Amino acid sequence: MNTGRVVITGIGAISPLGLNVSGLWEGLCGGKCGIATIQAFDPVGFTCRLAGEVAAFKIRKHVPKSHRKATKLMCRDIQLAIVAAEEAIADAGIITKATDPANINFDPPRMAINVGAGVICCNIEELSPAIIKSVTDGKFDLRKFGTAGIEAVTPLWLLKYLPNMLACHIGIIHDIQGPSNSITCGEAGGQIAIGEAVEIIQRGNADLALAGGCEAKVNPLLMLRQCILGRSTSENNDDPDGACRPFDAEAKGSVFGEGGGMVVLETIEHAQERGAKIYAEVAGSASSNAVNIGYSHIEPDGKGIEIAIEAALAEAGIDAGQLDLIIPHGTGIPADDRAEATAIANVLARGTAGAKDAPVWPTKGMLSHTGAGAGAIDVVTAAKAIAEGKTGMGKNCNNKAEGCELNIITEPIEKDFNYILCSSYTFGGQTAAVVLKRV
Repeated sequence: MNTGRVVITGIGAISPLGLNVSGLWEGLCGGKCGIATIQAFDPVGFTCRLAGEVAAFKIRKHVPKSHRKATKLMCRDIQLAIVAAEEAIADAGIITKATDPANINFDPPRMAINVGAGVICCNIEELSPAIIKSVTDGKFDLRKFGTAGIEAVTPLWLLKYLPNMLACHIGIIHDIQGPSNSITCGEAGGQIAIGEAVEIIQRGNADLALAGGCEAKVNPLLMLRQCILGRSTSENNDDPDGACRPFDAEAKGSVFGEGGGMVVLETIEHAQERGAKIYAEVAGSASSNAVNIGYSHIEPDGKGIEIAIEAALAEAGIDAGQLDLIIPHGTGIPADDRAEATAIANVLARGTAGAKDAPVWPTKGMLSHTGAGAGAIDVVTAAKAIAEGKTGMGKNCNNKAEGCELNIITEPIEKDFNYILCSSYTFGGQTAAVVLKRV
């Protein structure tokens, strides 16, 4: 009998703190910072020269021989997603055709995949020859680009940068044949993907699902955009460790990076039947939206965030006073942190006694802002916190910003967490929230 209860049985992550969940967790609990001077390109001339970069890895080692030719068509975002997915699937004890074709232990048509993806920027070097061929009298000529320039672009170029290719490659590698969806809701995409994957299972359209989000923001074009819009800190280039300061009075902006998180989901009955370990139950999830005329920031009152959190709590059937931990989006951008803090505080104020004291653990001071991967990494972190019964401490919030009434943790916590809330939002107003429950 399907009770509708969906649990997490596998987790995977790749982040500036490590190439797996172990590196992520040890880094967060140890207060390690994964932010440093950009190495992927020369940041001279950028107001922010910092990023959270993932350590070097060879994607061919994470792809079966039958699919290695396709690595030529994998941008950084796709590669990150493949690594995180590989770990989550293995952690859940699922054997696919990529690992052992003779002993596959799941039904491919009954496994779904939902992946949140962000804005995927191409490598400038790939388009440079085409741009050069499209210049007339020292200026870019669009008509010429459509004739001579386009000939310098490889015919398969676009396949590297379509947001659905993250789920596509993972699905091919592991032979996932069930429902597939790509969520392009920016920074909220990872948590929305997880919430929708839960619904796919609850509807009976799949027994298992792989869900999460990944993004690589360490790209000159993406970084330049954040600098121009004033989202990136420009005053901490000589202090990477203290650069990203969520909810702190000295915050000057965010630091962007790359990474991703994936979880394997299934009904609790399915997990118990196959003897899978269970990290946590997805008790509730929701999303919302609030349009802000100043598109470069979330709306000042954080109403969209508040709506998503309230809806996720309602689905979980709990009061805000039952929350043992909150992992917020917390970017280090003062205006956005203030909006999120207001939203969370409003929710907690309507909770039962003690709700306003719920501990809050921001992670971007250590991880950087990893875009569509951020919310999924936070869900992986929450699942790990429930399984381990502990947290690390908040980093770089020594003096809370004006208007922030949240209980930012300054010391590690050890306890049995029954409910953990994760929230995320895009600068344009898309929001999401996920509530995990200890089983």
